[in-house]
Amino acid sequence: MPVSTFTEPEPTPLALLLLGHGAEPDTEKGVECPGEMPPSSDAELVAAVRRHKTELGDRVFILGHHYQRDEVIQFADVTGDSFKLAQQAAARPEAEFIVFCGVHFMAESADILTADHQRVILPDLAAGCSMADMADIAQVEEAWRVITDAGLADATIPITYMNSTAAIKAFTGRNGGAVCTSSNAQQSLTWAFEQGERVLFLPDQHLGRNTAVRDLGLDLADCVVYDPHRPGGGLTADQLRDAKVVLWRGHCSVHGRFQPDEVDEARRRIPDVNVLVHPECRYEVVEKADYVGSTEYIIKTIAAAEPGSAWVIGTELNLVRRLALENPDKSISFLDRSVCFCSTMNRIDLPHLNRSLERLAQGSVENQIVVDPDVAHWARVALDRMLALPGVGARD
Repeated sequence: MPVSTFTEPEPTPLALLLLGHGAEPDTEKGVECPGEMPPSSDAELVAAVRRHKTELGDRVFILGHHYQRDEVIQFADVTGDSFKLAQQAAARPEAEFIVFCGVHFMAESADILTADHQRVILPDLAAGCSMADMADIAQVEEAWRVITDAGLADATIPITYMNSTAAIKAFTGRNGGAVCTSSNAQQSLTWAFEQGERVLFLPDQHLGRNTAVRDLGLDLADCVVYDPHRPGGGLTADQLRDAKVVLWRGHCSVHGRFQPDEVDEARRRIPDVNVLVHPECRYEVVEKADYVGSTEYIIKTIAAAEPGSAWVIGTELNLVRRLALENPDKSISFLDRSVCFCSTMNRIDLPHLNRSLERLAQGSVENQIVVDPDVAHWARVALDRMLALPGVGARD
């Protein structure tokens, strides 16, 4: 008998962060999101998208990230995380147009991996990523100068998370480093320590810290945080020299919201609950969880869970809601106390998707994402280094 009792989080004042009506500047939750969530689309718009997609046929391939809302996901030819989607696009050379329903850095990765004749379109250019935006290439180059001036660059290997700009992926490639995903961060850091004495991990401090301490067995004291808004990153040369991992001061505006006391509250409220969170969550949250893994890991774990089991999940709300609907034989709850969508991801709505397809059907390409050839080359070098790691492949 179905036991799913998913309840939509209450629209508390914290939920206004989603709608761009406020911010929490004194905490790490302080990401102000401009604009409001677009309204749900009507039946006529759904019919229009279906008509344009049918007209374009195999010329168009629509990618849908897991965090997209259902009204967009229903038209995706494939769903997945950012790297998987970029790989899927590259595997469809017959598709002239790749419509990426995700965010900007994801579309950049698709442009890097696809053939020259394929054009990548992002339905709304405002669909960015707060985490990726926390590491500007000029800031990263300044950090590398600080590391170089301390005489440490030759022994420091940069590793950048997939959730970064093409320019930073290229920086990593030029300087002997690699890209990683949340699925293969452990392999990437293990490889990096075989190449050098320390790692510069960009741009998500939480994934870097969780991987270094929980997976590689380092101490919290082995990690320091480089703050690009402070002179020298707020670190001395000795602190940099003694560190094993130099973490960039960046985070995900969704996963950074979850708090350790919310895990405690969930355990009090739900008997025998399993706590499942993404490794972009804070170290204190991850330490209290029962299961930790990437978006694909979360999906597979819930699918394989025992009927009747209870789960509370710490990741983006669109995905948690979808998992609850797809797994009615399990009790699935959301970890945060309030609404926690990825607001920039949600900028890709049905009106934007419809406009992109309509223009393509009319012979016009709007919002094409084009990565500079030199940047694309070095970013591809960093991606290829990741793919060459033992145990890493297309599934990551």
